[in-house]
Amino acid sequence: RNIEDAIGIKQRDKVSSKNSLESYAFNMKATVEDEKLQGKINDEDKQKILDKCNEIISWLDKNQTAEKEEFEHQQKELEKVCNPIITKLYQTAGGMPGGMPGGFPGGGAPPSGGASSGPTIEEVD
Repeated sequence: RNIEDAIGIKQRDKVSSKNSLESYAFNMKATVEDEKLQGKINDEDKQKILDKCNEIISWLDKNQTAEKEEFEHQQKELEKVCNPIITKLYQTAGGMPGGMPGGFPGGGAPPSGGASSGPTIEEVD
C-alpha cells in the first residue's frame, strides 16, 4: 500500500511539473503577444521570449514522459530568459497600469524592496 501511495505521489508531482511548465510557456507567449504591450516591449526581447517558449513547447511535445526533474530544469531555463525581460518591462512601465494579462506566472514580478514594502501582518490572539 505505501509503495502504491509513493508511486501515485511521484506521478502526481511529475504531472504537476509538466503542467506548470506548459502553463508558464503559454502564459509568457500570451503576455508578450498581448496588444496592450505593443510599444512597451522591444522586438528583440519579445522574440527572445517567443523563441524560448516555442522551443519549450516543442520539447514538451517530444518529451511527454520526461521525469519531474527534467520538466523543472526546462522551466528554470525558460525563467532565465523571461524573468529579466518581464522585470525590466514591469519597471519601465511604472507598475503596468491595468495589470498584465495572466499576471506573472512563476514569480516573474520584480523582487520587492525588502520586508518593509508591503502590509504588516500581526498575529492576533
